[in-house]
Amino acid sequence: TNKSENNVYIFFFIYLQIQNAAEEPRALCIIQDITSAKTVNERLTLNLPASTTLSKLYEDVAHKAGYVNGTFGLAWGNTQDMVSNSSAPLDHSSEMSLSESGFEPGGKRNFLQLTDKDGEQPQIASVTDSSGLDDSSQERFIGPLLRDGTPGCSGDYSSPSYSYSSILSKSETGYVGLVNQAMTCYLNSLLQTLFMTPEFRNALYNWEFEEQEEDPVTSIPYQLQRLFVLLQTSKKRAIETTDVTRSFGWDSSEAWQQHDVQELCRVMFDALEQKWKQTEQADLINQLYQGKLKDYVRCLECGYESWRIDTYLDIPLVIRPFGASQAYGSVEEALQAFIQPETLDGPNQYFCERCKKKCDARKGLRFLHFPYLLTLQLKRFDFDYTTMHRIKLNDRMTFPEELDMSPFIDVEDEKSPQTESCTDSGAENEGSCHSDQMSNDFSTDDCVDEGICLDSTSSTERVLKPKSLLTFELFSVMVHSGSAAGGHYYACIKSFSDGQWYSFNDQHVSKITQDDIRKTYGGSSGSRGYFSGAFASSTNAYMLIYRLKDPSRNAKFLAVEDFPDHIKRLVQKEKESEEQEKRQREIERNTCKIKLFCMHPVKMMMESKLEVHKDKTLREATEMAYKMMELEGVVPLDCCRLVKYDEFHEYLERSYEGEEDTPMGLLLGGVKSSYMFDLLLETRRPDQVFQPYKPGEVMVKVHVVNLKSETIASPVSVRAYLNQTITEFKQLIAQATGLSAETMRVVLERCYNDLRLLYVPNKTLKAEGFFRSNKVFVESSELTDHQVPFTDSLLWKLLDRHGNTIRLLVLLPEQSPGTLANRTLFQKQQQGSSTSDSQKSSDASDFEHIESPTQEADSNSSLCVAADNRELENRIRATSAGSGGASSDPENHFACEERSDSEVNNDRSTSSVDSDILSSSHSSDTLCNADSGPIQLANGLDSHSITSSRRSKAHEGKKETWDTAEEDSGTDSEYDDNGKSKAEAQYLYFRAEPCSQDDASWNSQKCLVVHVDKRITLAAFKLNLEPYVGVTSTQFKVFRVYANNQEFESVRLNETLSSFSDDNKITIRLGRALKKGEYRVKVYQLLVNEPEPCKFLVDTVFAKAMTVRQSKEELLPQLKEQCKLDLSIDRVRLRKKTWKNPGTVFLDYHVYEEDISISSNWEVFLEVLDEPEKMKSMSQLAVLTRRWSPSTMKLGPFQEVILESSSVEELKEKLSEISGIPLENLEFAKGRGTFPCDISVLEIHQDLDWNPKVSTLNVWPLYICDDGAVVFYRDSTEEPLELSEDERNELMKKESSRLLKTGHRVSYSPRKEKALKIYLDGGPAKDPGQD
Repeated sequence: TNKSENNVYIFFFIYLQIQNAAEEPRALCIIQDITSAKTVNERLTLNLPASTTLSKLYEDVAHKAGYVNGTFGLAWGNTQDMVSNSSAPLDHSSEMSLSESGFEPGGKRNFLQLTDKDGEQPQIASVTDSSGLDDSSQERFIGPLLRDGTPGCSGDYSSPSYSYSSILSKSETGYVGLVNQAMTCYLNSLLQTLFMTPEFRNALYNWEFEEQEEDPVTSIPYQLQRLFVLLQTSKKRAIETTDVTRSFGWDSSEAWQQHDVQELCRVMFDALEQKWKQTEQADLINQLYQGKLKDYVRCLECGYESWRIDTYLDIPLVIRPFGASQAYGSVEEALQAFIQPETLDGPNQYFCERCKKKCDARKGLRFLHFPYLLTLQLKRFDFDYTTMHRIKLNDRMTFPEELDMSPFIDVEDEKSPQTESCTDSGAENEGSCHSDQMSNDFSTDDCVDEGICLDSTSSTERVLKPKSLLTFELFSVMVHSGSAAGGHYYACIKSFSDGQWYSFNDQHVSKITQDDIRKTYGGSSGSRGYFSGAFASSTNAYMLIYRLKDPSRNAKFLAVEDFPDHIKRLVQKEKESEEQEKRQREIERNTCKIKLFCMHPVKMMMESKLEVHKDKTLREATEMAYKMMELEGVVPLDCCRLVKYDEFHEYLERSYEGEEDTPMGLLLGGVKSSYMFDLLLETRRPDQVFQPYKPGEVMVKVHVVNLKSETIASPVSVRAYLNQTITEFKQLIAQATGLSAETMRVVLERCYNDLRLLYVPNKTLKAEGFFRSNKVFVESSELTDHQVPFTDSLLWKLLDRHGNTIRLLVLLPEQSPGTLANRTLFQKQQQGSSTSDSQKSSDASDFEHIESPTQEADSNSSLCVAADNRELENRIRATSAGSGGASSDPENHFACEERSDSEVNNDRSTSSVDSDILSSSHSSDTLCNADSGPIQLANGLDSHSITSSRRSKAHEGKKETWDTAEEDSGTDSEYDDNGKSKAEAQYLYFRAEPCSQDDASWNSQKCLVVHVDKRITLAAFKLNLEPYVGVTSTQFKVFRVYANNQEFESVRLNETLSSFSDDNKITIRLGRALKKGEYRVKVYQLLVNEPEPCKFLVDTVFAKAMTVRQSKEELLPQLKEQCKLDLSIDRVRLRKKTWKNPGTVFLDYHVYEEDISISSNWEVFLEVLDEPEKMKSMSQLAVLTRRWSPSTMKLGPFQEVILESSSVEELKEKLSEISGIPLENLEFAKGRGTFPCDISVLEIHQDLDWNPKVSTLNVWPLYICDDGAVVFYRDSTEEPLELSEDERNELMKKESSRLLKTGHRVSYSPRKEKALKIYLDGGPAKDPGQD
């Protein structure tokens, strides 16, 4: 009773505790791991009782993050500014509760940051003690087998459910794993098995490599020797196999090919035999792995027997006989079936040489000799003839730990006097286990032991070994997990040293038990029915290797002290190499690698990577960066310093005053794989001093605006605080610029076209949307411009124009038609012309206007030749003078400024967070202002240094989507219906100047730098370019140059240049520009019976409302002049072109844009006819037909058939008419793919859908609804030509070559697997026929 009462009290107490815990307020903790770039986006969430202590918080975070407690810190996270090092870490040993430590309970989120401790990254927790391991073993590994998604796995099978012991380190198992290169698990399994075979390993060690005779890189035995030495002596957890695969002649692509482990075993043994010729190891493979068997056929009437001896390296055992519903239950059962003879009777009778007639006979195999190392392959991969796919048989098949092979040896007790052996080619071919069943490519004994009487066999060969000497001991099980499509291999191997079983699963080696081996039998626990394999485990044994139990032959592994001298030298060499690698890795682990930027006085912005040991001081790191940036002789070392820099936001985070002797590991927050900030090597002039940068400051680029001259000066950099008011900020700017704070207007550019006037005095910078890096425009004057609304003010207009001006590089034609004199005349005519329809008003002082040229000017300019760059400069000056004096134009000052392409991106976010990266200006000046005070401050970043690298990156990643051929649906006219220029209403900024040497990326060609408002239309832009090109805008074309140097013509005259950005390139080409309703068309000739049926002819222009006949009338003279084709208009047709496919035939009366859809950069086929056009109506159908002759294995030429309807009967009648094939014997099929629908003559007879059961052509499976379809036809009574194997192979080669040249696929069969090969000469030889 007392016990019951005590239990009640205990339960009640626990219940109260649970109730209290449930009622207690909880603190929601959100932890960001900022120790590396890989984890910075991860969040850990803990909802803990408010009474939880800080030490318990550290324990919970360590457990959830997988770190060792005490190797990391937790600090309050500032979600607004995220300023690092802004708060001290929480005490990990404190017993203060969360509520006492400042955590807010009740559902409020408490943000924490998981940080490094003492500059060292957190240690990852391991599930086992990893002391004594090499550094490479320090990895986060939980659970014995991580199969899904790991390299070498197909991912289509589930993880094995083995109850393996926990993964052990090398210090406990004593074994080293092998790294999986990608899908080389099959190779790793075989290599570990060979390494764990004492006889093979010892023999390999006894072989000595002669370096003077062979390259060690391509020597397979030497690389295997090196690998085995590392597996035996290395301190690593796992080692690479790349040197071994390189000796095979494999490249990196082979690592992604999974092969069969038994296939690899045969190929590798063959390669070793070739490499070991004429050495002591020449017969090693045969001595260890080769057995013998007898393939015989015995007559059941006279007892006559024909036989031969074959050799084998492995025995393939069938899992489930063909057509059977039940699999074999054990290896012994499968071995018995392997030697079970079959009776040849009925139609399969055997022709007996002695009886001279066909007789019943018995055919089978007998084992004569078993190898020392017996390899059994369980044939789990089969072919399902129902689904026509490869399958894997997962049926259960047991195998013993000790296998008695004495029941399967040949016991020849039938010694009838009639038993003889004779030469019989039939038996030789049929009974060759070497070629048919054993798949053994390794036998070098080509002789056939036939014609030898059995009685004459020597008595020594007839003596059988005692049963005790035919007992084999299992020591290796190679397991496959997965399906026939792919999977994973690993090996279970028993050590002959201690009898313990181990799992060698790539880099993981663990102890396993006999129960784990039994789990690889496969199958399920149920009965062995037909469908048992479908629901069985996909992890099962695939290859078994047994060793003969013979104390006289069973060897032990060579100990290290017993190694041959050459192996001892190799061990020492590999040990030194490993030590050197470890030292290098130690250096790498302690090396901080961070991006370094520098504004070089000569080379402008430079970028590199600074690699500095964590114990190096800031002073030493600065000296390293100084040399790396090649500043010696340019800037003194004491005029340089390293500062913390955010290149993405162009933000100088902080400087390190007084910390010159601090180790870099502490300054950078430890050694990390990547950092969330960069370093800038800042420079100053000797008469300047460095400005201190404090954490928490924001950087502001201040541009002073002069309304009188309408100029915007280069930026001056100031640093402010987010909690400063606008009034305080104006005072700061006044000190830096010398302007009056009382009359100062400050405009913040948050992002493109987002200009905000800061007019509330007490509002903070943070409230106004300031971030790390900002850009403002300031103006201080007493003009009346202050009185008008900001959006109507001159300041806003000036800033608006500044924000929309872009810089374009324009390449003029190499042979411009005008000289300087004619250009000047051209411009004077423009100015003096009062009758020109395109004359523009000249009273707008803010903008330049260039008139449209007259015809007279055009004719004069066409007589002239190209001018050089100096002439171009003169022309620009003349143009400027003629348009109102650009030399005095205040907008000239925009030439010194340049905007990044991010400024002109229409899709830019309006978030103030991104304002610092959205706009910037070019200037060669520093950020120091000499007039700002008695002491000059040096700030190592000017506007160019910040923007230059970003601009190039933005250009690389920018996707252009304007004026492509697919998007252009037409063109616009440059003139409206009244003949006035559409550009008249566009008074937008335009100014041109010659390219400088730095800008001229097109060397020795004439290039303009054009500053233009991107809101200008293409029509107005072309008008402004007229004086520089020398012809009217209708006589030249504008091509936009994209990043890959592809050019596309810009033809939409009413569209603006808004999609252009700074430094975009434009090419001007002479030629008639398209008028309204015109389309540029590419004309190709259709040659249906030529190897290349599509041939480009000319570029031409088609117009809206033009008929097809009119377009042919304009096209034919062009073809005659340019292509030397003299064609009759009644013997040519135009037809639709869709890639290479001919389509709809265009009739003469068809009208473009009414009957025929047409678009910019359109393509059309021109077809030359042998007779006048037969297509007269759209109801007709033009089909291209081709005859297939099975008796000759040839295809006839294409012939066009014109059908009046979509009737199948009419098609067959027309085909019968042109071929002479009787209607009842005619069969047809639609071609596949693109024109000309090529197909191999070896496949056409079976692969096409012949004689479809339809009555019309426009239904499934034909769907012939348009002109140009390809139809094959044949005579059903014509028998296919019978080809010999050689003829078929020769024809296959010819067809493959023909179809590859035409770009059509050779076969419709699925991709074939790549054969596994080991190249003895170091690599595959290139087939000349593949070129």
